[in-house]
Amino acid sequence: MERAHDGSGWQEMAESSSKLTRKQEEAIVALLSQRSTEEAARVTGVGARTLYRWLGEPVFDAAYRKARRAAFGQAAARLQQASSAAATTLLKLMVDPGTPASCRLRAADSILSHGAKAIEIEDLDARLAEVERIAQASKSRN
Repeated sequence: MERAHDGSGWQEMAESSSKLTRKQEEAIVALLSQRSTEEAARVTGVGARTLYRWLGEPVFDAAYRKARRAAFGQAAARLQQASSAAATTLLKLMVDPGTPASCRLRAADSILSHGAKAIEIEDLDARLAEVERIAQASKSRN
């Protein structure tokens, strides 16, 4: 099966398990790139029932989940890269008097909500780091 590499890395993740056959590796790539399991089976050249059976096998399922996490991680990284532009857009909408009031209100609400969430995450991260530091110190003493 011919695959175009788009730099996402999930093709390589799908192919990283030596316990899978080549067809199973191709099926994982197809599952990640096709709209349905049936289309993935067709593109791979296996029956849909075969692909559903593979999805029930622990080794195949684990490799598929690993590839899905890698693909999702790539998407999340792209969103993070665009977050600065998104914040700029929200700020511009919020302060532009030509923007309808309902849009300005929604932008302001979004900014406040995301700002509060960021603070909560930072606080939780600091608390977790402290708990880990205490646990490590306790472990070192024993």
